[in-house]
Amino acid sequence: MGETPHRSADAGTGGTRVTQSHEWPAGASARVAEAPVSTRSPGGTGLGGGGALPRNRKFGAERAFRGLTMAAGTTVLVIIVAIAAFLIAKAIPALRANTASFWTFEGWFPNDNPPTFGIGALAFGTVLTAALALLMAVPVAMGIALFLSHYAPRRLGNALGFLIDLLAAVPSVVFGLWGRDYLIGPVSDLSVWLNKYFSWIPIFGGDGPYGNSILLGSLVLAIMILPIVTSLTREVFLQTPTANEEAAIALGATRWEMLRTAVLPYGRPGIIAAVMLGLGRALGETIALALTLGSTYAISFNVLESGGNTIAANIANRFAEANDTGRGALIASGLVLFAITLIVNIIARAIIYRRREFTESAA
Repeated sequence: MGETPHRSADAGTGGTRVTQSHEWPAGASARVAEAPVSTRSPGGTGLGGGGALPRNRKFGAERAFRGLTMAAGTTVLVIIVAIAAFLIAKAIPALRANTASFWTFEGWFPNDNPPTFGIGALAFGTVLTAALALLMAVPVAMGIALFLSHYAPRRLGNALGFLIDLLAAVPSVVFGLWGRDYLIGPVSDLSVWLNKYFSWIPIFGGDGPYGNSILLGSLVLAIMILPIVTSLTREVFLQTPTANEEAAIALGATRWEMLRTAVLPYGRPGIIAAVMLGLGRALGETIALALTLGSTYAISFNVLESGGNTIAANIANRFAEANDTGRGALIASGLVLFAITLIVNIIARAIIYRRREFTESAA
């Protein structure tokens, strides 16, 4: 029993293949085992270590991308801190010169000697106007979004969605001029009707005069934030898994029951995010409210009578005539608005975080 090696060149493997034939006892079948001997080329593309370099490149790119994203997030935080530091530094001299309570005084006289001003009425008007705008805009926006995403034909839905997106590009000054010059008449008539039949409700009390009011400003603001909330909620509704909708229909649900049990729970975090984004736009709106609101400084729930004011509108109306103390007072009010917006966004993120199980369970 012996073995005789045979060598043959294999052009396909780029090396030498050694073939050994073995002699087996009688009655046994002969088996041939081939063992290729590979040689690695100078370029490093052989079988032994060809994957190491691409893997290193992959991890290097991942580390670079992680560093870029961390730098971007850190930059945002630095900008926020810088804005807060600037507002605080500019507001402190005016706050020290103020002889009234900054939080409770209902007046704005920073140019007087001694200066007196307060943020209470302005902060109240800001929150009340934004809340009324959301109350009017969110139900309409959700209804439009549901119609475009689940009821309207696709071509019609895309066309109307495009028009709604264009509405968001209209400048705020256009909305303000439109509300001041054309919408004030119908809103005044509506105010008379509301006061006549619903004066027992505190927000509809008062006998006038009617004109530039919280109601007019809130209505204009609701029209302004309507395309933002509509576009975002429509995109959220379109992301609902088709399997969830088909499962609800298969169980015998109607179209509305399918929307209520499958679409709305899945899109709840997105709806909250859209509403909070609209609220942020409403809190910071300036020109439109400066043209449609009054210029009074009083805490009142009456939305029909002429009057009302917000922090942003007051800054736009008073900045040109303000002295050094007046500008510091306006910056101090801007700091309060910055804090309100920051708190609203923190609350929104907390709500979305608590509601994340809807998305995870639906996925």
